[in-house]
Amino acid sequence: MATPKKVCIVGSGNWGSAIAKIVGANAAALPQFDSKVRMWVFEEEVGGRKLTEIINTEHENVKYLPGHKLPANVVAVADVVEASRGADILVFVVPHQFITRLCDQIAGHIAPGAIGISLIKGVDEGPEGLKLISNIIREKLGIDMSVLMGANIANEVADEKFCETTIGSKNRANGLLLKELMQTLNFRITVVEEADTVELCGALKNIVAVGAGFCDGLGFGDNTKAAVIRLGLMEMIAFAKLFCSGTVTSATFLESCGVADLITTCYGGRNRRVAEAFVVKGKSIEELEKEMLNGQKLQGPQTSAEVHRILSTKGLVDKFPLFTAIYQICYEGKPVKEFTKCMQSHPEHM
Repeated sequence: MATPKKVCIVGSGNWGSAIAKIVGANAAALPQFDSKVRMWVFEEEVGGRKLTEIINTEHENVKYLPGHKLPANVVAVADVVEASRGADILVFVVPHQFITRLCDQIAGHIAPGAIGISLIKGVDEGPEGLKLISNIIREKLGIDMSVLMGANIANEVADEKFCETTIGSKNRANGLLLKELMQTLNFRITVVEEADTVELCGALKNIVAVGAGFCDGLGFGDNTKAAVIRLGLMEMIAFAKLFCSGTVTSATFLESCGVADLITTCYGGRNRRVAEAFVVKGKSIEELEKEMLNGQKLQGPQTSAEVHRILSTKGLVDKFPLFTAIYQICYEGKPVKEFTKCMQSHPEHM
């Protein structure tokens, strides 16, 4: 029988810890995986103790996923090189700002023929414009990459409430192996081949969620919010068709990574919550991130800035009025009260 595959989770925040709960349990139960799962933890002190020590003795990430026991076979490691050494499967779940530096450290230490999966919802800018996080990892480490995106609020996944998710994998065999590692009775996975579209959905829906939060802060009600979600989805599809090199079909947007994740994030996610507070409290996005998120990063506003720079370079800003208005409100001092103007004059209504 083949040697069991070693798994490393790169990241241990709210979502990383929720996934560690699933991956740890599956790795312990299934013979194709090594039962010991190493999880890289950014070391910090919590109540005078190291977070890795707390996780390894109490099997709980008390800072980012309190109240949930992690399987005992999930071992927290503070050094990313040690955590990833000899890993056959790498699960990336860190804020996208850190991925380049982490890959530089990991390079050369993972197993030959290793594969990866990114759960990171964001995009980066490259010299050619848009750069997907999975492509950064693929180039840095020389490994085949898949992505996992869906309507997956971390605490609900950790509570084992039923939900669906999507794995995008250009290599179907790798996609199916990753599905075995991550699927449970209550965490149902569909594997699709349009990996770039799946990944873009995960990044772009956070911009739309900021718009939904503006609506809530302004007291606009459900009809307006539904319009933001629909117009946001149209801009997501248009953006994907412009920037994905492979096929983009509307069917992928009907998977969990598309419309389901968009709805969930526009009603429940942190981007919506902080954007609502931005309207109500009148503080900057940076201040609110520090105040409300307990060390977690906000992806929506930053993604809107990256997308705006790319659209500006291509002369396409006017074709994406919703994305543009959200960027201008977050970064250029555009009054949030003018938010509905971008919908009144949307190309969809011309």
